[in-house]
Amino acid sequence: MTDMTDQEKIKAARIEEGRLLFAQECTFVAGAATLKMLPDLPLNEVAFAGRSNVGKSSLINALTNRNTLARTSNTPGRTQQINFFDLGGRLYLVDLPGHGYAKVSKEKIAAWTDLVNTYLQGRAKLRRVCLLVDSRHGLKDVDREIMTMLDKAAVNYQIILTKVDKSKQEDLKSVVEKTEKELAKRPAAHPEIVMTSSAKGIGIEALRAEIASLAE
Repeated sequence: MTDMTDQEKIKAARIEEGRLLFAQECTFVAGAATLKMLPDLPLNEVAFAGRSNVGKSSLINALTNRNTLARTSNTPGRTQQINFFDLGGRLYLVDLPGHGYAKVSKEKIAAWTDLVNTYLQGRAKLRRVCLLVDSRHGLKDVDREIMTMLDKAAVNYQIILTKVDKSKQEDLKSVVEKTEKELAKRPAAHPEIVMTSSAKGIGIEALRAEIASLAE
């Protein structure tokens, strides 16, 4: 067996850091349905955003090794508030309401949008937004709106492709190439795309390692 290169050692160490962080207890801290309810919290935050039904709850559950931490649903628009979870006293995971489709009134969607946008633009401890995109569809205009807002607010975000097990390899390659081209033009975008499947566990280690680098 050949010795690991320095780069491989660094990667292995980062994956272990991620494993250790996500092995910690993860507990619900607060839910905010209005701006006044947003909690003032001491630790760094990593937020999860994405279109309704992109697999956000499933990904959070896969990362934390829990089936019920974030509530999954086949009905888009079920997450109706911003939910904060304390991960081992080192980081908050923040589950945002899905943008786009939801079976509620236009007034309620407008209120959520205002809440989410205000949170994303004005949160001092927000270290990164994981913007989830369905690998079968790629970036949509509703994603680009969020990206443009984050660019203007200078909030770092990273594209996480979900459900990659459901895409053909050539289709996935095409989506990745198109997404990378778009990201290259955007000032606040993290250049590396993480490909994930909550069902198959693909990319979970890599994403844990990425998030661990932002913990306190």
